[in-house]
Amino acid sequence: MTAGSLAPATLNVLVENHRRFLQFLERRVGSRDIAEDILQDAFVKTLDRPDILPRDDAVIPWFHRVLRNAIIDHYRRGGAERRALEHVAGTTEVAELPRDDELYRVVCACVSSLVDTLKPEYAAAVRRVDLDGILVVDFAREANITPSNAGVRRHRAHAALRKQLALSCNICAEHGCLDCRCGRPAKQMK
Repeated sequence: MTAGSLAPATLNVLVENHRRFLQFLERRVGSRDIAEDILQDAFVKTLDRPDILPRDDAVIPWFHRVLRNAIIDHYRRGGAERRALEHVAGTTEVAELPRDDELYRVVCACVSSLVDTLKPEYAAAVRRVDLDGILVVDFAREANITPSNAGVRRHRAHAALRKQLALSCNICAEHGCLDCRCGRPAKQMK
């Protein structure tokens, strides 16, 4: 079903209270982005099932219950993800490969100079996890974010860093040449 299946008055009540719902969620989850995601999911579920909506004068309290349940689900999922990541981090063995000092010096010099061109939260993720060698779960704790959010942030940081390498080092980043002597830092990505 679509939004057209909802009574216009009910739809107006939900839309008019969008800001209040968002503030309600943000106070409870501590993040505007997460609050927006939860609210969007709740709106979609409501639009998909207009038959479960109460009469117009009871929509606000009913939707607040929907949001409270969504918050509980959010924290429950986050706890399960954290426990799974901690389990994997504690049980995974990492094989030590011999270090090629020359390769390490060349690559690290190029990467290190480009890390500062990334958004600050991306730069922090690359520095702490990839360059300093801390675990993603430890970085998440430092940054006061969930381990899954830290993983996503690191993934996005790597993508941004790849773009910066391609801009700065031109063809060598795309084709694997590690003799980077361009020495030109790229413009900052925001």
